[in-house]
Amino acid sequence: MVDQSTTEKLIHVFITSRLDYCHSLLYGLPSQEVKKLQRIQNSAARLVTRSKKGEHITPVLEELHWLPVQQRVAFKMLCITHKIPHGVAPEYLEDLLNRRVPSRSLRSNTSGQLCLDQPGSRTSFYGERAFSTSAPCLWNKLPHSLTSMYNVNVFTSILKTHLFAEYFNGEFIYFDMVSFIFVSESFTCSHFHKN
Repeated sequence: MVDQSTTEKLIHVFITSRLDYCHSLLYGLPSQEVKKLQRIQNSAARLVTRSKKGEHITPVLEELHWLPVQQRVAFKMLCITHKIPHGVAPEYLEDLLNRRVPSRSLRSNTSGQLCLDQPGSRTSFYGERAFSTSAPCLWNKLPHSLTSMYNVNVFTSILKTHLFAEYFNGEFIYFDMVSFIFVSESFTCSHFHKN
C-alpha cells in the first residue's frame, strides 16, 4: 500500500503536470471543456486522500490546498504576466503587453499601480482568449498590493493564497506590504529590476 505523500508525488508527476502544461491556451475555454479537466483533478484529489466518489470535492481540494483548474490557469498566466514588467520574461511576451498611459493626469496614476493596456479584440471567443487581451484583464483585476510586488517568490505565494481564498471563501484579500518585508539575502529583488 502506498502512503498519501507518495501518492501525491505520483499524482503531481503524472497528472497535475499534464494539467499545468500550456495553461495560457486553456484560458477562456468553454465551461464544458473546463469541467472535463476539473473531473480529472477531482479524481486525482480523491485518489490522494482516499475519499469516496460521493463525497463533496471542495473540502478535499481545500485540504490539499489545490486550486481548481480555472484558478490554476489564472495563476499561471498571472505569474507569467508578473515577470513582464520586471524584465525577466522573454522579449516576445514583453512586446505583447503595454502599460496603460492615460491621456490626462489622474489620481489613480499617483498610486504607483501598474495597469496594463487591454487592447480590443475583433472576435469575442478567440480574441478574448489571446494572451495580449486576457493577461491585462486578469492583471488589472488584482489588488494594488499584489501588482506592486517585485519579488517573484513572494508574489506567487501571495497570489496563490489570494486565488485560493477568493475561490473557497469568496473573500477579497488585501495584503499589507509591511508584513512581507524579507531581510534574508535570498529574497532580495534587485536582480528582478530592469536595468
